[in-house]
Amino acid sequence: MYLLHQNFIKIAKKYSGKIAIKDKTIGKDITYGRALIAALILTNKFKRFKDGFIGIMLPTSGGCALAILSTLMSGKTPVMINYSTGAENNVRFAQKKCNFKTVITSKALLEKINCPVIEGMIFLEDIVNSISAKDRVLTAILSKMPTNLLLNKVHKGDVEDTAVILFTSGSEKEPKAVQLSHKNISSNILSFIRTFPLSDEDVMLANLPFFHVFGLTVNLWTPFHFGMTIVTYANPIEYKNIVNIIKQEKPTVMVGTPSFLSGYLRVSSPGDFDSLRFVISGADKCPDLLREGYLNKHNITIYEGYGTTETSPVVSVNTPKYNKPGSIGKVIPDVQVKIENYETGEECKPKEIGKILVKGNLVMKGYLDDMEQTSLRIRGGWYDTGDMGYFDEDGYLWHCGRLMRFVKIGGEMVSLVRVENVLEKFLPKDTECCVVEVPDAQKGARIIVALTKPVDEKEILKKMSEELPNIALPKSFIIIEELPKMGSGKIDFRKTTELVKLKLDKLS
Repeated sequence: MYLLHQNFIKIAKKYSGKIAIKDKTIGKDITYGRALIAALILTNKFKRFKDGFIGIMLPTSGGCALAILSTLMSGKTPVMINYSTGAENNVRFAQKKCNFKTVITSKALLEKINCPVIEGMIFLEDIVNSISAKDRVLTAILSKMPTNLLLNKVHKGDVEDTAVILFTSGSEKEPKAVQLSHKNISSNILSFIRTFPLSDEDVMLANLPFFHVFGLTVNLWTPFHFGMTIVTYANPIEYKNIVNIIKQEKPTVMVGTPSFLSGYLRVSSPGDFDSLRFVISGADKCPDLLREGYLNKHNITIYEGYGTTETSPVVSVNTPKYNKPGSIGKVIPDVQVKIENYETGEECKPKEIGKILVKGNLVMKGYLDDMEQTSLRIRGGWYDTGDMGYFDEDGYLWHCGRLMRFVKIGGEMVSLVRVENVLEKFLPKDTECCVVEVPDAQKGARIIVALTKPVDEKEILKKMSEELPNIALPKSFIIIEELPKMGSGKIDFRKTTELVKLKLDKLS
């Protein structure tokens, strides 16, 4: 097991002349050797900050990667701040929750997202401009020291130390501050690479935000583990630009959420993705149409996986050797998963739906300053994901949705995700949906569909009734032209439910 920043130093020394980061937003290539020098310079700057935590609010870029590295090298903990939704509120929330002020950000980013300057913000541009020629020369000399001596020049620490603070999405309730240790993240990488044959020759397309665990672990730390080249781009929803980058830079690995992958598929042409060895989908369920689209247009198999912020993130994944479309794959090595009956607490049999519990070195240290929530979610080493699922007879894990997305109607448990899966089969192309529940005085809950476009409701309900019991059929269809999204591209269920309730109130 290793400290993430110490391992980077070893890799940077080994692959000094190799391109570490191709930053496509600013058009700059950074070798591992130059990245090491830059990180060491920033480390000296960051050591001067009094806070033990340093907020980082930067887009996916070489600058963000170096800021994260330098924070750890300086003995401080990076707090990753989501700038895609409510940046100002997210900064203030993080500062209050973690009790710090210093936030490394960018003037260009603040201008682009229309976020005001908040007390404690320090601009990366100003830090870079303050670097003297003397700083560069002395640090370049320092970087040539033998690896073991160079490691003594940066923070040592322990693998149990917190390597990052990430915030849960807040799609269902107020975000929680997740503490992931070096051990959590490094163990997850070591387990993941035993299922996917990655190497230093691979090139990773890194366009997911580093303020989400999917982007941080898979797009940043995994490539740095091997000495891969990372191709970064700041905006994952600029679909055409991403496709052009894939054509130009020829990455071999691309990971993404279904929402982003769908956008790339839509604007791509056959041959555009010929360089890709692996395309991995996570963070949300992968629709069958998306899998079929990549297979038909690009002859590419999407491998769907599953994880959570609290598990660093990867729990299970389909692989070239073991792939069952529709499932979330087999559990990765050195990780334990059991399915627990949500009422009795007993372990479920194959195909019996229950709560997904996870155990292993990948499970977070806990929620920062929240012993109550930590003790509710981690019992006897088992982390309760809050997700429902089951194992099939072949050992594949299947996801059935959040426990919060199961509703009791007339004494029966109904999965809203199951309703969505059936509904999506009968919707016109490019029509998004989100199935929510609203209170009902008689039955406890009503199932409502939020749609981006009008449909023939009677015809769709007739088709759905062939696969679902009557209690699981939606009672109303509400049009919301643009469903609220999280920064990851996932639908924001909480905001969608609020919009649905508002529309229903106006109709009543």
